[in-house]
Amino acid sequence: PSPDSDWQAEMPDPSTSTAPYKIYNIGNSHPVKLMDFIQAIEEAVGYPAEKIFLPMQPGDVYQTNADTTVLQNELGFKPDKSIREGVKETIEWYRSFYQL
Repeated sequence: PSPDSDWQAEMPDPSTSTAPYKIYNIGNSHPVKLMDFIQAIEEAVGYPAEKIFLPMQPGDVYQTNADTTVLQNELGFKPDKSIREGVKETIEWYRSFYQL
């Protein structure tokens, strides 16, 4: 499949998607420290998280980042939001969608 040349991130149309049922990794390809991610969530929800610090657990990884190559190749979309923007918008959407 090839990307829809008329596709717009601001107004996506799933009926013209080349992959309407695929799951994509959507990140900005920049590693984010866990505490920065938690802080972004805390800021977006408006209250602090209860944190319990433990040593690294089996399966934990020191660093990871989103590989958006497939997303870019199949849909022609390259995410560019900061973690703070993305978390804030996700929480706003979640609250609106679930009427919280």
